[in-house]
Amino acid sequence: MSRIGKKPVELPSGVTAAVSGQTIEIKGPKDTQSFTATDDVTLAVEDNVVTVTPRGLSKRARQQWGMSRTVVANMVTGVSTGFKKELEINGVGYRAQMQGNTLKLSLGLSHEVNFEVPAGITVTAPKPTVIIVEGTDVQLVGQVAANIREWRKPEPYKGKGIKYKDEYIFRKEGKKK
Repeated sequence: MSRIGKKPVELPSGVTAAVSGQTIEIKGPKDTQSFTATDDVTLAVEDNVVTVTPRGLSKRARQQWGMSRTVVANMVTGVSTGFKKELEINGVGYRAQMQGNTLKLSLGLSHEVNFEVPAGITVTAPKPTVIIVEGTDVQLVGQVAANIREWRKPEPYKGKGIKYKDEYIFRKEGKKK
């Protein structure tokens, strides 16, 4: 039995859900999202609660049960409050700034990195050393933050690079004479 799948997803005020076949559409104040579940699970909406139940006891049905419930819960959170990832830039001369829909990064390379922000995502740089990625799709927010971090991962000796705000960089001791 899936412990995650058994929990129903509560719909907060202002959020509505409609099921048609295997597709669920969730509307909220920030956005509208839809998800098509596999044939291994059944989606149902009753009294502002979304429930996901498996259609059998096969391994695949149990896997899809927990995963589908988590996807629906993330969609409900996304359309009501949204998701946010904060990145910090450490290093001399390392900085970021937004110009239109492009994030310009100076990361000690021979050239400036221009990162095009995809649709549905908002990227802001309130300070030259802070980048905030916001959106309603948790997967897309995480992927954009990971793509930005990929340009200069933090290194273990001085901690230079782009890191998540709550990330701990394990520091190594340098060479000794």
